[in-house]
Amino acid sequence: MSDMLTPLKRVRGLGSAKEGTDHFWRIRITSIALIPLALFMVGWMLSLRGAGYAEVRASLSQPLIALAAALFIVISLDHMRLGMQVIIEDYVHGEGGKLVLLILNTFFAVAVGVVSIFALLKLAFGG
Repeated sequence: MSDMLTPLKRVRGLGSAKEGTDHFWRIRITSIALIPLALFMVGWMLSLRGAGYAEVRASLSQPLIALAAALFIVISLDHMRLGMQVIIEDYVHGEGGKLVLLILNTFFAVAVGVVSIFALLKLAFGG
């Protein structure tokens, strides 16, 4: 297997990180999962056109709607984080800056997810 490494990678000890395929498939699977979820969420929002706060809350109190919204939030944020990770890894060349941006990317996705799920739960279960 060492014959597959370039001389520079052999000197640095860098080989395959063994994560590329997993990352590739996670992006594809989240994309596929987002198609029906996005269509469902757009249809749900269009059905609430002109509705007031009480109607939106009543709709979100239905388990199917709340679960679909939560799945949409979680999967879209994971998809966003994975996509931004690829962009950061491809276009940021300094290792320190790359590491900081990758950490901030993860923190941002988690923070938006926590706030979004909290708002969803607050709407669905009262408040």
